[in-house]
Formats: sequence, C-alpha cells, structure tokens
Amino acid sequence: YKVWWFNSMFFRSIRLFMCLRSGVSLSSGFSGSPTSRAASSSGFNGGLRVAPLEVQMPALSPTMEEGNIVKWLKKEGDEVAAGDALCEIETDKAVVVMESNEDGILAKILVQEGSRGVRLGTLIALMVSEGEDWTRVEIPALEAVTLTTAPPTAADPAPPLTTTPSAPKQSVSANRCCLLRLSPAARHILDTHGLDPHLAKATGPRGLITKEDALKLLNQSGERLSAPPAAAVAPPAPFSVSPPIAPSTGRPTFPALSVPGKPGMPGTFTEIPASNVRRVIAQRLTQSKSTIPHAYASVDCDLGPIMKLRKQLATEDIKVSVNDFIIKAAAVSLREMPEVNVMWSGDGLQALDYIHISIAVATPRGLITPIIKDAANKGLQEIAATAKALAQKARDGKLLPEEYQGGSFSISNLGMFGISEFSAVINPPQACILAVGGTRAELRLAPQNPDGPVLCTQQLMTVTLSSDGRLVDDELASRFLEKFRTNLEQPQRVSVP
Repeated sequence: YKVWWFNSMFFRSIRLFMCLRSGVSLSSGFSGSPTSRAASSSGFNGGLRVAPLEVQMPALSPTMEEGNIVKWLKKEGDEVAAGDALCEIETDKAVVVMESNEDGILAKILVQEGSRGVRLGTLIALMVSEGEDWTRVEIPALEAVTLTTAPPTAADPAPPLTTTPSAPKQSVSANRCCLLRLSPAARHILDTHGLDPHLAKATGPRGLITKEDALKLLNQSGERLSAPPAAAVAPPAPFSVSPPIAPSTGRPTFPALSVPGKPGMPGTFTEIPASNVRRVIAQRLTQSKSTIPHAYASVDCDLGPIMKLRKQLATEDIKVSVNDFIIKAAAVSLREMPEVNVMWSGDGLQALDYIHISIAVATPRGLITPIIKDAANKGLQEIAATAKALAQKARDGKLLPEEYQGGSFSISNLGMFGISEFSAVINPPQACILAVGGTRAELRLAPQNPDGPVLCTQQLMTVTLSSDGRLVDDELASRFLEKFRTNLEQPQRVSVP
C-alpha cells in the first residue's frame, strides 16, 4: 500500500508540474472536458484559439430584408485586403458584390454558395487578423444558418412501419374510398343493383367510373349469379355511396387540367422558387395597388417632327432613339411643372429638388428601374449613352444600389413589343409613371391652309399617365400631359450637345 501511495503521489506531482508549465489551470488540467483536451493536445502555447473577425450579411439596399449567396470570390485561407470582393449577394434589386471592410485572412465560410433567404445580420463568414493562424479560428456557438433546403432532422422521424397484416388492408380501403369518383349514371346503376363500386374498374379520365364501367360490372355479377346453382342468397344490403372525402390538405384529389386536350398526371406540378427580386416586385406591386389611389389620363402625341430630326441627326452620325426624346421631354416637363415632381411621405407631400428619371428594364429576374440622374440638364446623346449602359448592366445583374435607388418619375415603354397603349402601376413612393405605347400611322386633317383642309398621315403615339390621386389630381395631370406633348412635338426645345 505504501508503494502504491508513493507512486500515485509521484505521478500526480509530475502532472501538476506539466500543467503549470503549459499555462493550464489545475482544475482544467485534471478535468476531461473537450476544451481542455483540445488545448493540451496541440502543445504548450499553440492550443489557444484565435478570436475571429465576424462577417455578417449586410443591408445592400434600403428595402433589403434577406439575401442569397450567389458565389464566394475568396476561399478559406485566402488573404483579404480592405476593399477586396468577398462574395456576390443577390439582393431584392440585383446581384451586388460584397467588399471586405478589414484586412485579414478568410478563415471560415459559414454560409455556402446557393444559400437562399439569409437574413440581415446573419453570420456568414469568419476572418482573422494578419499574421494569425486562421486554422485555429474560434467558431461561435451560433454557427447554424437556416437555409431553404435543410436535411431532415431527428426531431421529425419517419413513421414506423407496422407488421400487422390488417393495417395495409385498412389503409388501402381508406385510400380507395377517398379516391372514388363516379359519374351520375354509374352511381344510379350501382345504387339500384346494390353493387360495390370498389369492384368496378375505372376507365374514365382521372380515375372516373363511367356508365360503361358500371354496366360491365353488372354483367359480370349477373354471369356469376347464373353460372352455378346455389342456395337462396339473401338480398344484398343497400349500399350508400358517400361523396369523396377531401384530403386533410384541403386541396382537391385531382387538380384541374391546365392544358386543354392534354391531361397530365394527377397531382403533378413543378414548383419554381421565387427569387428575391421577384418577391420584392410582388410586395411592391401589391403595396402600390392597395395603398395608392391610381388615376389615369391618356393623350396622343405626333412623332412626325421627331422622325425628321432623327434623320437629320443620323446624317451627322448622332444616333438617338424615340425613347431618348421621351425621357428628355418628361424631364423638361417636370422642371417646368415642379408641382408634379413630388413624392408621398408619411407626413404628406414632399417636393423634390432633383429630377431623376427611372426607366423600366425587363430582365430575366424581373423588372428593374435604373435611374438617369439629372436628366433635365443632360443632352440627348448623353441620355442615350447612359440609358444604353444602364439597361445592359440591369440585364447582367451588375447595377449598383445608387444606380436604381432614388428616382422621382418613372417611364415604362412597351412600344417595341407591339403594345399600342397600356396603364402602368406606380412605383412607390413616386407620384407618377408614364406608360408609352407604340407608334401608328393615321389619317388626320392638317391645320388650315389657303387651299382648305387637307388629309395627311401622322405618326401618333399614345401615352398614359398613372398618377397618385393624393398628390396629382386630374386637372394637374391633364396640364402635365399637355406640357409633355408640347415638348415632345417641338424637338427644337430639346438641346443636342
């Protein structure tokens, strides 16, 4: 016993000495916790974890609530300088590159590429300072991020399979009862003769038991009764067919056919997840139509003078489109009528001291409105170059937040798609949006001349102004459209630098 006690005290003294040298407390040195084992297993001074620099999901637009991680541009272990691109994030407007705010090393990516619906402030990555070992970064406890496609957990186990012989029969019977569909004629035949509808073989569309199926079952039952002589059989008990029971989900057993003449498989569909841009478009359109009293006014504009001016400019190698003239005319009209260049705020009318024209551009991800800033002071050539560059960036998803935020007036042109006229939805918090249709040739009476009235062909275009009735009433909208038509039909009022 003395020898055992001596050996025990000797080894305990050695362990105490080693713990003191490695900087581990006595209690943690003798405990078996995972933290102490991780610290002591990596050496005397190398087991300490490195404090991380947290990288969170930023707000890349004022209306952004969540984002999608499209692509990581840095890998774990890469050096990162302030201003370097870390990843591409799909916001509610476009795909924006997220830049680093600090120098360091990307140590851990917590939210992988393709993750959708990442809320603002969520921890998406960890960095360490320069010169520190990024492999020893301390990962916070709140590491898990809720993604749209999460694997099944133990909290939702699969239902156990029963081995009772009668259970499958009951489930099959219940399912057949729920899926039973009869035509009126078939129901009458089966009820009259007391036949079990479950014995009928359905040949109708989507599992419908038709009249022919019921007659076939009746003939088969008659053959079975007349074939062998048997004892008197008690009359069959009356059978009442209950209507099909709707599933617990509340949806019909078989969905309606979406393609006439081409019935699809029952219950099959393809669910396409909505992008952030599409969800925000849906929210803003719903907000606009439900909270803004829309008023509409239309007017026809003669594009003959513009067509002549475009031909003259083309000889001087100046290429501008009709839409560029429309943008310029709208901006000049807003400058001449500042009471239309307003916006609705929580306290009421808010007059704007800038004229930024938002142009609607269709992209694969949805409609987006890049902004031509200070359009009233820009020439046609500058407007044309800016509009072309912004439209291309919008289709590529490369717009910066300042390039699509802060517009004061919107223009939506569907003339190139063959639309003669339409009404657009106001883009809140703006007060107006101008819907532009296509051009058409019409015969009209020319102004009076010494020879009398003369018929001439005019190139007309219909524009419709959707205005917020709280800010722009019908009389003000009419005067604005008249001013816009005057500026458009007199292109000499528009300067070409």
